[in-house]
Amino acid sequence: MRLSRFGQMLSADSGIVSLMDDLGSALRENPEMLFLGGGNPARIPAVESALKQALKDALADPEEAWQMLGVYQSPAGDLPLRRQLADTLSRQYQWPLGPENIAVANGSQSAFFVLFNLLAGEMGDGTRRHIQLPLVPEYLGYSELGLGADFYRASRPAIELIGEHEFKYHVDFSRFAINDQAAALCVSRPTNPTGNVITDAELAGLDERARAAGVPLIIDAAYGLPFPGIVFSEAGAHWNENTIAVLSLSKLGLPGVRTSIVVASEPVIQAFAQANTVLSLAAGNVGPAIARQLLASEQLLALGREQVMPYYRERCEATVASLHRALKGLPYRIHRPEGAIFLWLWFADLPISSDQLYRRLKARGVLMIAGEHFFPGLTEPWDHQYECLRISYAQPAHVVEQAGQILAEEVARAYRES
Repeated sequence: MRLSRFGQMLSADSGIVSLMDDLGSALRENPEMLFLGGGNPARIPAVESALKQALKDALADPEEAWQMLGVYQSPAGDLPLRRQLADTLSRQYQWPLGPENIAVANGSQSAFFVLFNLLAGEMGDGTRRHIQLPLVPEYLGYSELGLGADFYRASRPAIELIGEHEFKYHVDFSRFAINDQAAALCVSRPTNPTGNVITDAELAGLDERARAAGVPLIIDAAYGLPFPGIVFSEAGAHWNENTIAVLSLSKLGLPGVRTSIVVASEPVIQAFAQANTVLSLAAGNVGPAIARQLLASEQLLALGREQVMPYYRERCEATVASLHRALKGLPYRIHRPEGAIFLWLWFADLPISSDQLYRRLKARGVLMIAGEHFFPGLTEPWDHQYECLRISYAQPAHVVEQAGQILAEEVARAYRES
């Protein structure tokens, strides 16, 4: 079979495909695996109950059920949802939004594929433009979305050491620069994999620089504000006409409905909706139908604030305490946990790569994710990226406790044998 250049690029080995395949294979081969690797949200009974009731309410109305199951949506997606969401966000955050500022897509991954390739890549005059990542580590799923080589440029962060066993990444504005080939800035907040929440001041600095360069600032808020709001630090929600915010229902507890929401200026939404229609025909209806019920009952934001965020904060604190006990005596630091559902561990001068550590752990029935895959667009060598590991704390406490003990044993062995 002969593949096009597009086919060769998308069917080739990639970080996200290898990771998902490896995660699935590991669980099939060992159902007892201590699974701290994936991004599945935790099961929160109160949230599950609210989501089930919202679906029941939608199905109970014959017209609502037909709209959910039997019709295609318009290019920008479910209009009643867009109206409700624009009204809610305008009231809650004073964002000047109408339904024309919102589009619905089938999950964040597909939304970013459309957005990134609308803005970057080969331009009409033959020049090429790239997506600028103000700091890495960043989301692994961005890595293979660009149609072309050299699609990303990334900057190393500044590292603030905190106490004996914590640290935090910051945008290094002395290193970060936007050149004429930048098409957009993109930052996730909170960040998968690190749980980093860039400060409001950092966000304002990025917004200012993006405006000066005439490029949009894209904020991936899949874990953040306005919903599901898994943010533990003092941080405000941000949007203006130069911002493209990508929201998601997944971490609220609905990854299976594959629903994301793009909030942007009207020209961006028009271009996005047309491109998304070519690629997907229409966005799905189930996620928007549930979201409309949650908005009508004023639960969409409240669930995140009252159920989701407190649950993960408690799990985060318990996991950090467990890791401090397990890793005592080892040269480790944990990125200050400020949100999302992950912890990011740094083992300074680790004698083996994070991928080797990942494989040793997997052989012992523990699945965590090697940190070296989370640095898209970074071209300069940096030992730090091979010394880190991502852990999900969405799993039950006993799973995290057991996995932490095995991690400590393998890290100690790595240092001992070097």
